[in-house]
This record gives sequence, C-alpha cells and structure tokens, in this order.
Amino acid sequence: MLPDNTIKLWNLKSNKLLQTLTGHSGWVTGVAISPDGQILASTSYDQTIKLWNINTGKLVNTLAGHHSYVWSVAFSPDGQNLASASADYTIKLWHISTGQQLYTLGNHSDWVNSVAFSPDGKTLVSGSRDMTIKLWRCAI
Repeated sequence: MLPDNTIKLWNLKSNKLLQTLTGHSGWVTGVAISPDGQILASTSYDQTIKLWNINTGKLVNTLAGHHSYVWSVAFSPDGQNLASASADYTIKLWHISTGQQLYTLGNHSDWVNSVAFSPDGKTLVSGSRDMTIKLWRCAI
C-alpha cells in the first residue's frame, strides 16, 4: 500500500474519522501536538513542516528551510517554539507564531531522526543515525 501523504484525525471514543489533512507532497514522517492542543505540526519527505489548526483542519503555516526529509518535530513546553529534525544532518528551531527560523544546530554527522524538549524547556535532545544523542542548551 502506498502512502497518501495525508494526516487523519480520529475521535478515539467513537472511532470516527474527524478530518483528513492534505497538503504535503511527500510521505508524512512525523506529527506533534502543541501543549495547548490547538496546533498539529507535521513533517514530510517534501522537506517541510506544516502547522495545522486542529479544530478547523486548516493549514496555518508551512515552514521551509531544511534541505532533505524532515523526520520529526517537538513543541517547546510553552508552545512558543518548535524543533525539527532532518536528514540534512541539522536541527532547526522555529518561532510558531511568526514561522521565523531562529537557529540551526548542525553538529551531527548523519540524519537527525528525533528531537525532544525537557519538561522545563531548557534542554533539547536529538538522536541521530550517527549513533549519538546530543543535549543542547536552549537559549530561546
């Protein structure tokens, strides 16, 4: 079965499909929900991150800047920023409300597969195909 490049939102109690989000031109590789439950971020082979309003299903913003597949994203605990992990060996930090790219972290020697923030938002952790896990002090 080939992927259809969509994201499907389900009601877990009724098992009913609520919405199908379409907009990526490549396989969807990861999703994350903002701490307030209002925004869904999705990553894709199309090298973008898309931000969606969960209530309406409307596309809010497309974040572009990676030069290869984007594997995963994580919201900061305050919901103001987003970290993205890419096959271009970098992590990018984004400001949610403006869509502005704040920083690029590039100390891995292979694909960065995952990112996560510590509960206090002061540390970002990244995991890479280079078989390392790195801790980054956040200055945002």
